[in-house]
Amino acid sequence: MGAFKTSPSFGIEAIASLILIHLHLQKLRGRSQLRAHSFPTNHILHSLIESNSDTSLHLHPLLLSSLTRCQCGLIKDHLADMDNCFNEVFPSFNLLNPEFSLGNRIIDCFPNQFSPNQFSFHLFSKSKDQHFKLHIQQLDNLAIESSNTPSNTLVVTDASVKNNVASSIVHVHIHNKPIIKTFHHASNITSTEAEFFVIRCGINQAIHLHGILKIIVVTDSIHVAKKIFDPSSHPPQKHVAFILKNLRKFFSRH
Repeated sequence: MGAFKTSPSFGIEAIASLILIHLHLQKLRGRSQLRAHSFPTNHILHSLIESNSDTSLHLHPLLLSSLTRCQCGLIKDHLADMDNCFNEVFPSFNLLNPEFSLGNRIIDCFPNQFSPNQFSFHLFSKSKDQHFKLHIQQLDNLAIESSNTPSNTLVVTDASVKNNVASSIVHVHIHNKPIIKTFHHASNITSTEAEFFVIRCGINQAIHLHGILKIIVVTDSIHVAKKIFDPSSHPPQKHVAFILKNLRKFFSRH
């Protein structure tokens, strides 16, 4: 006896939360390539891959970029794919950075800059019109106060991700001066990383302005702002380290 092949295999795989075989192979391939990131810096693979070579040192004779077309044809595709994969991976964790060391953190070195009157987070609910109007009024008062004080600068940041492309914008308002507007675009990053990056860029611009004593940052990502002063490990630590380093320079001058 025979039977038609009518079993709903795709439906069963979906119910069982089984990934499609080609996606599973792609996942394994990507993980095997990323393992090279954990190799020591003097590993042979690091010297063969162009994106990880140091131009100040003696280059390996088999560096990918130095090979002829015939030689490249004899190389396994896995090595070339690993080089391309490295171009899409950026370091995030930075646990050993001195900015996160207990006793050396910015909130430990400059406690006066983080008193309740000088440093705080304000939350509001968009679902309640009364709170929303109050929040808008607070922002208006903040902008007016900043524009009337030459030593204050107002940094307004925003970021969004669409079609795997992150767009970030920074507005820097200074008393009696044109608004400084900066756009940034990046791919293969999350919205949280984009928010960290745009805050980092805004603070970096503000600390290099002459005569600024107070920096006010306005963002719609309150969880990102709180993460800046969170010493625990989280993926965007690389951006946090740069933000804290810039703030340390700013506070040291005053």
